[in-house]
Amino acid sequence: MADSSTADSGQAEGVKTRTRRRTAAAVARPAQRGTTVAATIYRDLRNEIVSLRRKPGEPVAEKVIAQDYGVSRTPVREAVLRLADEGLIEIFPQSGTFVSRIPLGALPEAIAIRKALEEATVRYAAKRATRSQIAKLRANLELQREMEAAQNFEGFHQADETFHALLAETAGYPGFWNLTQQVKVQVDRYRLLTLPVLGRVPDVIAEHSVIIEAIANNDPEAAAKAIDLHLDYLQVTIADAQKANPLYFTAPSEDEAEPV
Repeated sequence: MADSSTADSGQAEGVKTRTRRRTAAAVARPAQRGTTVAATIYRDLRNEIVSLRRKPGEPVAEKVIAQDYGVSRTPVREAVLRLADEGLIEIFPQSGTFVSRIPLGALPEAIAIRKALEEATVRYAAKRATRSQIAKLRANLELQREMEAAQNFEGFHQADETFHALLAETAGYPGFWNLTQQVKVQVDRYRLLTLPVLGRVPDVIAEHSVIIEAIANNDPEAAAKAIDLHLDYLQVTIADAQKANPLYFTAPSEDEAEPV
């Protein structure tokens, strides 16, 4: 498990660089009306962790974050505790607070739950899709192609997220995607590691295209088969992702050891 000795000079420089960006962001992006400071800090930290801007195992300095936002440590602590509840941050009294590593043991179950929810989603979508909804899906596919051409993997991931949200909207059950998001947070971090793999982004776009055409043809079975094949890739690449980034993951035996 990560400890304070992992914060080497290169990592420290990365934290300093991001701190400068975060200070500017905190000034340029104040909390929205009705949003508490703690909620804003939670949202920003969560985005940074899921997008891998904060790497697994990296220290989280509550004091620095509080200074960035010009607040006391109380709202920062509140945000950190929420993230700890989600499994995105680990708190070790004798070592410090760290971005959690990705738990290998949790990925297969999360992927299975996501597949079940999304299969139901596309079946309903294939029965209910309107022309305007199909047009939205195709427009999103073009955005994915633009992100691919720009080699913008984070932008592609966001377009992909929107695509799956649109599927749920088309199905008439947007809550399906809300449920999916609750179970797939660790999968998102792992998946972002696989996107830069040569050839994968074009494959994802091609798979999305097949899903859209099945929905446009009002074919629930074809849509379900297409989404299953699309999500199967998440399972088969786990070992490769771990091999390429071993320090970002915890083995199943380690997952059982809870932080104090």
